[in-house]
Amino acid sequence: MRHSEFHRSHRIGWLRAAVLGANDGIVSTASLIIGVAAAHATQDTILLTGVAGLVSGAMSMAAGEYVSVSSQADTENADLAREREELATQPEHELDELTGIYIGRGLTPELAKQVAVQLTVHDALAAHARDELGIIEAMNARPVQAALASAGTFALGAALPLLVAFVASSANTVPYVAGMSLAFLALLGGLAAKAGGANIWLGTARVAFWGALAMAATAGVGSLFGVVAA
Repeated sequence: MRHSEFHRSHRIGWLRAAVLGANDGIVSTASLIIGVAAAHATQDTILLTGVAGLVSGAMSMAAGEYVSVSSQADTENADLAREREELATQPEHELDELTGIYIGRGLTPELAKQVAVQLTVHDALAAHARDELGIIEAMNARPVQAALASAGTFALGAALPLLVAFVASSANTVPYVAGMSLAFLALLGGLAAKAGGANIWLGTARVAFWGALAMAATAGVGSLFGVVAA
């Protein structure tokens, strides 16, 4: 009877980009709104700043993720191309290399050689990609997926404090946006920790702490410039 197990490693690529995007969307947009509101800007200016932050931030996240993950993909492809060439020109050396890897992991030399031979016959490149280069399917670089996940979740995260600022009066913008944004961040941290199988309370506290620090810093800067401008 086949034993099936549930693992979360296949989520790493999109989960990282999604959590990063949503977290940045909430923190950066809430911080922008709080900073401008603390400088005694009008409600229209506050909302315009929030919308500008949402659009520019989403595009920046998409571009950044795409470039970053594309660089990772380029490196992986270059390594695979080199490995493919070595398999074609130096098959015995590559077999010995794979055997040595398995010996290093605890197999006897005889068993390691048998495993290396069988995996080479089955799919030599896949065996070397996985065991020599550390490239596995669950963690393959996917630039478009990462860019879309990051941009979409950034926009969603940024829309939350923006909606609060739209509903709240200008006099209550700072406490309302700060309070609701911290609640959103705590929820995000908990959900991300649960999806990744980590400690929920630790994930919640970690995200909320850094979000609070960012909003406090921009509120201080906004207050300072508001006093200077007055």
